[in-house]
Amino acid sequence: MTWSLRKSTEEGKGLGSVLEKEQLCPVLLSSLYIESYAACRTMKESKMKRTNRRGVRRRRTTVLPWALIIQILLRLPVKSLVRFKSVCRSWFSLISDPNFAISHFELAAASTERLLLLESIVPEARSIDFNAPLHDDSASATLNLNSLQPEFYWDQILGSCRGFVLLDCGQSLCLWNPSTGIHKQVCHSPIAWNMDVMFCTFLYGFGYDPSTDDYLVVQASYDVNSEAVTTRVEFFSVRANAWKEIEGIHLSYMNCCDDPRTGSLLNGAIHWLAYSNDASRNVIVVFDLTERSFSEILLPEDLACQFDFCELRVLGDFLCVHVMGYHECPLQIWVMKEYKIHSSWTRSVDVPVDEIPTKCFSLICATKNGDIVGRTDGDSGLVKCNNEGEFLEHRSYYDGRRGSQMIVYTESLLSLPYDSDQAEED
Repeated sequence: MTWSLRKSTEEGKGLGSVLEKEQLCPVLLSSLYIESYAACRTMKESKMKRTNRRGVRRRRTTVLPWALIIQILLRLPVKSLVRFKSVCRSWFSLISDPNFAISHFELAAASTERLLLLESIVPEARSIDFNAPLHDDSASATLNLNSLQPEFYWDQILGSCRGFVLLDCGQSLCLWNPSTGIHKQVCHSPIAWNMDVMFCTFLYGFGYDPSTDDYLVVQASYDVNSEAVTTRVEFFSVRANAWKEIEGIHLSYMNCCDDPRTGSLLNGAIHWLAYSNDASRNVIVVFDLTERSFSEILLPEDLACQFDFCELRVLGDFLCVHVMGYHECPLQIWVMKEYKIHSSWTRSVDVPVDEIPTKCFSLICATKNGDIVGRTDGDSGLVKCNNEGEFLEHRSYYDGRRGSQMIVYTESLLSLPYDSDQAEED
């Protein structure tokens, strides 16, 4: 099946360009589904009537070329593809093929970002198309949590990468694909759960190393009882199914927040906002997932030394920070226009929080047309502003209850490396 998929994909490249140019995918989808379904019914009927062919007129069905079918399916959303697995065996095999999942992700990743809203008290999970109007009920859907075991109660969302979300479930970590239900339980690191030493884990990250086709869970800790703050860094390799400490590094970072900071993924690296004891200031810590190396990015010089809070985000292809100063200052959003070029920091948007009905705004993401989306209402509501910082709309979920978590994720059919013990959706 893998060979035929690759061969058909190569043959269908020209068809794919025609589909994109002429925008034929929506037109052909109905025909594709009806004809394939009719073909499947014809095959079943022919098997049932093999013993009594006399007087039976065979039905003739026209089926689209296999290469064209692949090109059309590659352009469909994940939700439709999961449903179309039940059309027939050939479709099930195709959509389940890892090479198809990779091709679909590479083709559709830029257009399938959604917002995951988790309510830990109920528990519930909701997937939101943040590019649509917030009050569009069709843009929000409740996710099926039946695939997760009851003990997978999440305390915090720690990251997302290529369709998978990293959850802190108290006694363990969990990697979960909300689109397919695939999940994997990950034990905590030996250092973090060392009962002899009180280690504080203050940085978590989750990313993908393309050089080894491996997903990495990264965490940084320090001994709270030690006078010298020495950062210890470990990573969990999904492919190796084991934790490993990065030795020979001399880092001295801390986090002033009570909860661990989650990393922002960009350009093959995880980024955190942390306090450098050596420099006595906040910096952006960068961990290269392929090189397993660290570097720093300085914050904008024009930022005031004193601020109420500062958070790191990724907006599109850019690294950004949003800060709230004292004395009723507006929320400032700074964007790094050129990666790792300090002089490219630009004060992009000021959001006057007092003009927002909830008087609260914490940046989450940006829409395709440049609007910015933030969290509010006890972490379970959304606010949307335009690129000038002007308020557009607001919607509250879960009646404004606290305990909700949000993160941007990409819909995908991807699975974890073949030699990891992942569980399929029931």
